[in-house]
Amino acid sequence: MKSNFTSESVTCGHPDKVCDQIADAILDEILRCDPMARVACEVTACTDQVHIMGEITSSYAPDYEAVARNVIRSIGYTRPGVGFDADTCSIRTDIHRQSPDIARGVVRAQEEDGGAGDQGMMFGYACFETGELMPLPITLANALTRRLEYVRRAGILEGLLPDGKAQVTVQYEDGIPKRIGTVIVSAQHEADLQTDALRDAIMENVIRPALPASLLDRDTIYYVNPTGRFVVGGPAGDSGLTGRKIIADTYGGMARHGGGAFSGKDPTKVDRSGAYMARYLAKNIVAAGLAGRCEVQLAYAIGLADPVALEVETFGTGKVPGDALAAWLGSHVDLRPAMIIRKFGLRRPIYRPLSCYGHFGENAKSMGWEQLDLTELLKSSFAGAPADRE
Repeated sequence: MKSNFTSESVTCGHPDKVCDQIADAILDEILRCDPMARVACEVTACTDQVHIMGEITSSYAPDYEAVARNVIRSIGYTRPGVGFDADTCSIRTDIHRQSPDIARGVVRAQEEDGGAGDQGMMFGYACFETGELMPLPITLANALTRRLEYVRRAGILEGLLPDGKAQVTVQYEDGIPKRIGTVIVSAQHEADLQTDALRDAIMENVIRPALPASLLDRDTIYYVNPTGRFVVGGPAGDSGLTGRKIIADTYGGMARHGGGAFSGKDPTKVDRSGAYMARYLAKNIVAAGLAGRCEVQLAYAIGLADPVALEVETFGTGKVPGDALAAWLGSHVDLRPAMIIRKFGLRRPIYRPLSCYGHFGENAKSMGWEQLDLTELLKSSFAGAPADRE
């Protein structure tokens, strides 16, 4: 049986990603001086404007404007007169402290008993398709946008500007990825760059180096700047907002998503820490050989420490029933938010690099939730278990 699956990724200059990076840079700056801070920072951007808002309770107040301008400059928006640049855009700040009604649920006499900073459900996913145990379509889409940014910054292709996006359709046969059906790359560029020349250069310098030749064939379809022109981009071309690329941040749509964004949130917000833990559990289950595909769902109630639900789905690929895996995880892994924070070291300034190209897989390979330290215990606990297949 043949099927197709498509995932999208965007570059660091995409307007939504500009906002994510500013929010996480502010979080990092606060955590450097106050690891116990509680931060929920939101950012919007449009032509010549940035608005930073949210609830922040901390002993340290950063220079929000300076942080934002440094991020915008580092992305490459430095030319005045084009609708958005680091030195001339206006920056407005509206910050207030975290609601005391929320704080009373998070702060406890014993730190490990601290409750979740919000209610919600989080999903983690892993599969056999790549070395990082990530879905292949989002891995390839991220490879394209990372390469597009590299080509721009290295000056390999003159005339590229910061905004861009990519999309990859992978064809599967009986659930196994076999080939790439369609590749789309949209790259912002200088007005005087000729369309045909740009398309040829993107094919030569971005697409072919980024994608495995073994998955490309003569029937693969390529679209580069399908409208023929992409000059106006970034926040000048489209408004930006934190948390609007949550599918690109995770599994490219291959797994379900609870709806909570990551960027700008300290780890007491289980939208972030719970999603990291769910990925850790799913990845270790697949790495242990207990399933070919695994999705873990966690759910929390605001102010409560223990999750209200834990489910494991292996889509018919499991060697162990999902309820048995869930019971084992619940008894062997401490899923309280404070203990997740402690296990993964989440009170450190580690978040800005994650705000582009994904919070899982290759982009997060050094992070605690990507480690496989639970694999051997899982293997030994379920050694000899019969396959849970039809």
